[in-house]
Amino acid sequence: MEVVRDNSKNTASKSKTGTIKAKSGAAQGLRDLFIDSLKDIYWAEKALTKALPKMTKNATSNALKQALTSHLDETVEQVSRLEKVFEIIGEKAVAKKCDAMEGLLKEGEGIMEETELGVVRDAGIIAAGQKVEHYEIATYGTLHAFATTLGEDKAAKLLAISLEEEKKADVTLTEIALATINIDAAEND
Repeated sequence: MEVVRDNSKNTASKSKTGTIKAKSGAAQGLRDLFIDSLKDIYWAEKALTKALPKMTKNATSNALKQALTSHLDETVEQVSRLEKVFEIIGEKAVAKKCDAMEGLLKEGEGIMEETELGVVRDAGIIAAGQKVEHYEIATYGTLHAFATTLGEDKAAKLLAISLEEEKKADVTLTEIALATINIDAAEND
């Protein structure tokens, strides 16, 4: 007997043992999974190019605004870099909706709605931004490993550049939070 679980968009079949039945067209090998994951992060980065300006408009700290603006420039370059990766591996650059990034961006908007403009919102923007960075670090790390395993050395080098940028962005947000924003936000308690 199979149980069908409907989470509004995707229907996954699960047996009594808990094994999820693969969808039609599911990845058969590492290359398929690599391409699917590239499509996912491509969507995510494009979505970030729209979300980062909103975060910047809602930030009050000049250091935070500068960090977000700088990371927007990097994100635009990361989109272009992903297009080069697709080209290198002989695939068309196609975005596939990234449910994880969509959720993280919705959470970020929720944080902004639940905080007043000022240092507390700035602290929330940093928290939301770091969740995004950690997701991207995990994704680019995995993609780099896949590309390396598949012998896609040129793609791996480009993915490694994006991975390092995401790590740097995370460190920058931490430094801004610890230098002033978290301290100032704590004084509001």
